Amino acid sequence: MALSRGLRCCQRVFSWIPVLIITCVVLWSYYAYVFELCLFTLTNKLEKVAYLLVFHVCFVMFSWTYWKSIFTPAASPCKKFQLSYSDKQRYEMEERPDAQKQILVEIAKKLPIFSRAQSGAIRFCDRCQVLKPDRCHHCSVCETCVLKMDHHCPWVNNCVGFANYKFFLLFLSYSMLYCVFIAATVFQYFLKFWVSELPNGPAKFHVLFLMFVALMFFVSLMFLFGYHCWLVAKNRSTLEAFSAPVFVSGPDRNGFNVGTRRNLQQVFGEDRRLWFIPVFTSQGNGHYFPLKNRNSEAHNPLLANEDMWEESEDGSEQGSLAEDQDPSVTLEMEE
Repeated sequence: MALSRGLRCCQRVFSWIPVLIITCVVLWSYYAYVFELCLFTLTNKLEKVAYLLVFHVCFVMFSWTYWKSIFTPAASPCKKFQLSYSDKQRYEMEERPDAQKQILVEIAKKLPIFSRAQSGAIRFCDRCQVLKPDRCHHCSVCETCVLKMDHHCPWVNNCVGFANYKFFLLFLSYSMLYCVFIAATVFQYFLKFWVSELPNGPAKFHVLFLMFVALMFFVSLMFLFGYHCWLVAKNRSTLEAFSAPVFVSGPDRNGFNVGTRRNLQQVFGEDRRLWFIPVFTSQGNGHYFPLKNRNSEAHNPLLANEDMWEESEDGSEQGSLAEDQDPSVTLEMEE
């Protein structure tokens, strides 16, 4: 037991190494650009002020989105999806697998669950003891079930899911902008140092290396950002892109695709003025997502409509799902 705890502690410490690497690279880029390029190399004051002003705007937005991606806790299923004490006793005392599946089916009738496991059974997490909401998956690194889990990202040391997916996309976009601005403004001085038009000194190494690093990160981020833009347009997570969600009617990669505009609104919200600001504006509560085929909701044996959701035994979360549900996510599919 002590050895296991020690290993988990070491794992948690080492998991911050990628974040530390990114932080060190960014801090070095700040020093190289602000001091070695702008303060020590540039001679035109207007150019120096303009570069510093735009650079700091990019730097602040990059840092803000990176911070939000790292420190926004992954959202987990609420108590309504946990087994009650009596249901847990029934489930654990039942030895027949078919009977256990039937118990889960009965419990799921109270909840907005439409997706199934590959076997057709109700998706249930033995570790967290919860019925998994649609698009929810268990993260072995975070050791918890994550709502609308996309993937676990080592570079932010966090699960990317419903709670921080918008922040992660903004982090990628502002990272690209940061790299593009550095590369574009450094390029002419990169050439001057390369052909020895400017005197050799410490600034030469920083400017040359800054150019290579900015381009290298930009190319890497461009492919990753493009892939996630495609996922958002199709309303899929990374996990769903590799393994299609299963419904009563069978697997369907486009099961949650309700049109490009509404797909974007699910992630970024309806107020476009807040799309590029790292504040939470995603629609819904992460427990329920509209389906492409509305008929499958109406005929789903697990749930006909939201009115069938029942309260938990203690009534501690009375109407919580219904109250949190954003009415805009229950509209018909956009033509």
